[in-house]
Amino acid sequence: MAEDRVYRWNRDTVTVTWDKRLCIHVGECIRAEGELFEMGRSPWCKLEGSADERVREVIARCPTGALAARFTDSADDERPPAANTVTVADAGPLYFHGALEIENAPDGSPGLAHRAALCRCGLSKNKPFCDNSHVTGDFADHGAVGDGRGAAALEETGGPLTIKIVEDGPLRISGNLTIRSGSGREAWQGTATALCRCGLSGNKPFCDGTHRKAGWTEDS
Repeated sequence: MAEDRVYRWNRDTVTVTWDKRLCIHVGECIRAEGELFEMGRSPWCKLEGSADERVREVIARCPTGALAARFTDSADDERPPAANTVTVADAGPLYFHGALEIENAPDGSPGLAHRAALCRCGLSKNKPFCDNSHVTGDFADHGAVGDGRGAAALEETGGPLTIKIVEDGPLRISGNLTIRSGSGREAWQGTATALCRCGLSGNKPFCDGTHRKAGWTEDS
């Protein structure tokens, strides 16, 4: 990932970064009321006129981690939510939200500490991150959640969530996690699981080893 695709806007109290490499144009930012982000404007981010609290609230809507805000007073920076969650999007990526520790996360992308969209169709050219290849690749899965190993009610829901990228294999997750189906149902809880990223598992979103049988690789 090249640093020249990370853009920054500054004022005395806050720096906003946009990592174009992670953006899949969900549109949460430009649909927010106000003039902070406006499509077709140059620059499309304008900090003037938006209070710090509003900047933080809008930035936190970005589900991919492409947007982030760092404040002069670090006490104002985004904090992880009370619960680590992953939403299995209908025909889309895995949306993680929590205290994320993503293996080999790129430098210059502070939003990935809390929010990320990781590929589950196996087609992204920017693995492990989603690049919308599920759209052109006709990936069809509505985000229903089957029964996975390791399910257990959580005594605590937050804390560090480690995401290890297994070479030519799944996402290996360690830490407190709640999985939400594409319909929004809280479908699974546990502290360890493996999530499919080849798009071929018969028990999505969980890995069932099909990547090995199919010979799926990072370059697929």
